[in-house]
Amino acid sequence: MNATICFIGAGNMAKSLIGGLIASGYDKSSVMATDPTSAQRDALTETFGIHCFADNSEAIAKADIVVLAVKPQVLQSVCESIQTSIHNQSKLVISVAAGIRSEDINRWLGGNTSVVRTMPNTPALIQTGATGLFANEHVSSAQKSQAEHILRAAGITVWVDQEAQLDIVTALSGSGPAYYFLFMEAMEATAQKMGLDAKTAHLLTMQTALGAAKMVMESSEDCATLRRNVTSPNGTTAAAIESFEKAQLPKIVEAAMQAAQARAGALADELANTPKHAENKGNA
Repeated sequence: MNATICFIGAGNMAKSLIGGLIASGYDKSSVMATDPTSAQRDALTETFGIHCFADNSEAIAKADIVVLAVKPQVLQSVCESIQTSIHNQSKLVISVAAGIRSEDINRWLGGNTSVVRTMPNTPALIQTGATGLFANEHVSSAQKSQAEHILRAAGITVWVDQEAQLDIVTALSGSGPAYYFLFMEAMEATAQKMGLDAKTAHLLTMQTALGAAKMVMESSEDCATLRRNVTSPNGTTAAAIESFEKAQLPKIVEAAMQAAQARAGALADELANTPKHAENKGNA
């Protein structure tokens, strides 16, 4: 893939994708970014050697693919300000802005736009992310491949057939890192209450989480089988698992993910009706 990519916005997600692309051998002369803050532009140029612009339209004119990497609250005004630039040439638009539906992005861009909406997660910042993608009806097979190539720079990618499924992706992998952090936080705190020092409790918690994830990724067996393999009858692990089951841990997880899914849909509705932010027009 040798398409020219323009990132609108120079925040953490843009930096992660740009860094991943260049690290994988993508030609940095084919990557650009825009940001209204000169310090952000200078930092990107210094770190990655890419060309940065203050004006969105100037950069878009040179690009084949536009990645919208601005905050969801300003996406409408940004889209409306670049509408003409997008439609002067048929460009693929990829959004990494959380919660904004493709139909709203398409509408704000004037319609008939090839839009791929994505739901990345925070581990993408260290190239170990998991991203869900949805393509609207205007996206070609070639453009889907381009979008996948870009997002793979930050980790794994999966496509969903229905956009509503991105709300499930949000509840699973989008919000999921926080679930693991919470569980690890509880394990670490409990170990300290039991008598371990803070440093030891932290190190063992981190390594245990890493090891468990690595075993799942490298094994041909599912999580349930791996769990049973380390749970000896009447042993210590069995006692802990029984305690989790009595507390109805599976139902707790189900309720939490359903709450996240419902909130994702509600946020999309709210953001679709966000009033224009005139002060943000023209730049991210």
